[in-house]
Amino acid sequence: MDKLRNWKKTDPCTTNWTGVWCFDKKGDDGYFHVHELYLMTLNLSGTLSPQLGLLSHLEIMDFMWNNLTGTIPKEIGNIKSLRLLLLNGNQLSGSLPDELGNLSNMTRLQLDENQLSGPVPESFANLVNVRHLHMNNNSFSGQITPKLSNLSNLMHLLLDNNNLSGNLPPELSKLQSLAILQLDNNNFSGNGIPSSYETFHRLVKLSLRNCSLQGPIPNLSSLRNLTYLDLSRNQFSGPIPLSKLADHMTTVDLSHNKLNGTIPRGVVYPHLQRLQLESNLLTGSFPTTIWQNISFSRKAKLIIDIGNNLLSDIFGDLNPPANVTLRLAGNPVCKNSNIQRIGQFCVLEGRDRDEEFANSTICPIQSCPLDNFYEFAPSQIHCYCAAPIRIGYRLKSPSFSYFPPYKTSFESYITESLNLSFYQLSIDSYEWEEGPRLRMYLKFFPSFNDSHSNTFSPDEVRRINIIFSSWRFPRTDFFGPYELLNVTLLGPYANIIVNTAGGKRKTGILVAIIIAAVASVLAISAIIMLLMFRRNVKYQHLISRKRMCKYFKAFL
Repeated sequence: MDKLRNWKKTDPCTTNWTGVWCFDKKGDDGYFHVHELYLMTLNLSGTLSPQLGLLSHLEIMDFMWNNLTGTIPKEIGNIKSLRLLLLNGNQLSGSLPDELGNLSNMTRLQLDENQLSGPVPESFANLVNVRHLHMNNNSFSGQITPKLSNLSNLMHLLLDNNNLSGNLPPELSKLQSLAILQLDNNNFSGNGIPSSYETFHRLVKLSLRNCSLQGPIPNLSSLRNLTYLDLSRNQFSGPIPLSKLADHMTTVDLSHNKLNGTIPRGVVYPHLQRLQLESNLLTGSFPTTIWQNISFSRKAKLIIDIGNNLLSDIFGDLNPPANVTLRLAGNPVCKNSNIQRIGQFCVLEGRDRDEEFANSTICPIQSCPLDNFYEFAPSQIHCYCAAPIRIGYRLKSPSFSYFPPYKTSFESYITESLNLSFYQLSIDSYEWEEGPRLRMYLKFFPSFNDSHSNTFSPDEVRRINIIFSSWRFPRTDFFGPYELLNVTLLGPYANIIVNTAGGKRKTGILVAIIIAAVASVLAISAIIMLLMFRRNVKYQHLISRKRMCKYFKAFL
């Protein structure tokens, strides 16, 4: 409740309400309107009110990472202007209302990591501008409606970790803008992958792990942009399609299936990081040519796991480079003592992890002022203390398995998108999570200049926050969609309120919004029922002074 302490019966635009952003110009009706509700990571509880649907000019509704419960009100489907609906990371439950399909201007829908159930509404076929459907980690059931094939702008479809069943719709192949299809851990029928999926020409990542699929793997040779393929833990049979994949594969995981035949010789993937074929029925020899024609950089790494098959021999010289990990345990070849060094590749190993890294610095060993949370900036040219902005960040569906080779390009992508210098970003730490997803902790430092400024200005803090929170980064299918987990402002930034309208102030006219705090017994759990209208004497008094918006007038 303390984080919304400035929510009083006043004009949100003129009194700087936390989380309420307004247009800085009047609408055609002569009123100011709410542009965005930005209330992520405020530890809010309660339910979403149907009165949210009265915000007819709202474009962004962000309630990520709170403790909201209850269902999603159907009235949200009345907000035709809505572009971003961000409700992920809560405890919302129940079925999705069909009315959400009315949001034809929607470009991003994030409902992941809730407790939502029921089918994916057929009305979602009307979300003609949507580019991101993130609905993973819920309890959605039933078949994926073939009508989603109408979404010609859809780039990322994430429905993994649900209870979906039925066939994979062949019609999805009509989604020619689709780059990431992630449907892991569902219970589809055993009819396998439709042959029409061979026409996903823009597909970068196909992940169908643990989906109860069977039959042969279709010819994927036409998917020339494919980088990441995970079909593990199904019941696929027949030969492995290694010779029919794109040249720039980073990850191929076909483990825990019923694939048979031999591993093709002469297959070379210059960027391969992980090849998992363990727990199948493969026979014949393992060809060491898989790594012999790869020029490994210092940061590169390749893991090949073909354990628990029926391999009986090695073709080529069994002397992989130091950055290649080979696992053969559980194959008959491990008993062949005539093959030199075979024993070292037939032992069980633990889970792989990226190596730890540290940012190098030429700065002397000394402390920066601790009272303002200063640190040495990562610049290689100047040594200076500065106060960083700290951001929790997660790649939801990256198309690689090992981060170090792409760390520099990722840093360039982030800093160029923010119009910052390369040295202003430091990746403090990162770790792989289930998914797989890559969680990282970013620090952004103010630039070095002659005035020795060691802090960002409040406007610059807000600018960086807005770019992250409104998903204004350029499209990247290789790194995939991201999640903003938190923005931590310490020291000189502690009193900067990033999720308000900032310096945009207008006086004399109330914003077109219906907001009031609805108290519960404990005056906490109903915070998010923030748009409930209360007809009381004070509002009537304001109306009599003709300072209320037209929505209040219509409500009386």
